[in-house]
Amino acid sequence: MDSTAREKIIIRTSVTGILVNILLAAFKAAVGLAAASISVVLDAVNNLSDALSSVITIIGARLATRKPDKDHPLGHGRIEYLSAMIVSAIVLYAGVTSAVESVKKIIAPVKPHYTAMSLIIIATAVAAKILLGRYVRSQGRKADSGALIASGTDALSDAALSLAVLLSALFYTFTGIALEAYVGVVISAFIIKAGFEMIQDTIKDILGRRADAEISRRVRELVVEEPEVMGAYDLFLHNYGPGRYYGSVHVELPDTMTVEELDVLTRRIQNKVYHETGVIMTAIGVYSYNTRDGEAAEIRNRIQNKVLAHEWALQLHGFYIDQEAKEIRFDVVMAFDIRHRDGLAILHEELDPLFPDYRLIIAPDIDITD
Repeated sequence: MDSTAREKIIIRTSVTGILVNILLAAFKAAVGLAAASISVVLDAVNNLSDALSSVITIIGARLATRKPDKDHPLGHGRIEYLSAMIVSAIVLYAGVTSAVESVKKIIAPVKPHYTAMSLIIIATAVAAKILLGRYVRSQGRKADSGALIASGTDALSDAALSLAVLLSALFYTFTGIALEAYVGVVISAFIIKAGFEMIQDTIKDILGRRADAEISRRVRELVVEEPEVMGAYDLFLHNYGPGRYYGSVHVELPDTMTVEELDVLTRRIQNKVYHETGVIMTAIGVYSYNTRDGEAAEIRNRIQNKVLAHEWALQLHGFYIDQEAKEIRFDVVMAFDIRHRDGLAILHEELDPLFPDYRLIIAPDIDITD
């Protein structure tokens, strides 16, 4: 999906959310004030915070589409993560404020006064929130917008909380027992929890999370489709905003290829990956594959069996034997539960005595993509 279409989806969905939340907030505030119901009033405040969140989502989406410039050569896509962080902070603030007000009402309770119309309005609000939440979340997935997905999930949580408000109102109507303030505390707890979870999720995006497994798989598939490529390794996907990936990869190629052939191949890979996935491959490195040394395959198998016998050794690749320099070169992908220095020490201790005539050059790799 191109950035223009994505921006339109985000803005259209956010505007819908703003209008619905403002209407719900107005009706709930009127009902809450008339009925002296703290839980309904807090529900209205929650809707207002949702409307404000949608406004921030729109602003973030617009700023994220600004063209790259000298100071930001890779674009402004990560602004969306900052807007999502602001939305999370607003949700968290609304939850804390709601908790304070609810506790005040527990200390100094006020009995509510519901009418049949007020109960109908609350019930309608529950249905509206469910529909809005499902719509916003589906559009968020369509546009790959973390802010929209978070807003949709929050709306569905709000529907559950509004249902709790409705049930407490019905309970009071039939029993005369007011649970308003206590329901307000429950609502506040859910809002605070949602705010913390949204902040944690956004922090992961800002710090840099593991690349999407489906995108990684597809990029590798496209690379190894080329008949000359024996394998694709060390795939790095750098995220600069939702749907904006820059990547690099190592390809294993026969040691008989010329530089001219390599140039044609790498350009073909770059074009194909970009048109199929939108990922811009900024670099394609090369591992040489022995084709003129019959002994290389046997040595590779021996070394691979030794290396992969360790649970922390996830993969061996880039294997090459230089008979003239008497060197054996390869990379080992190591799990995060072992230090590279320790892993290399273990491998050299085991392999050096087996191949005393060669110098082993082992490069540790990070388990960065699936």
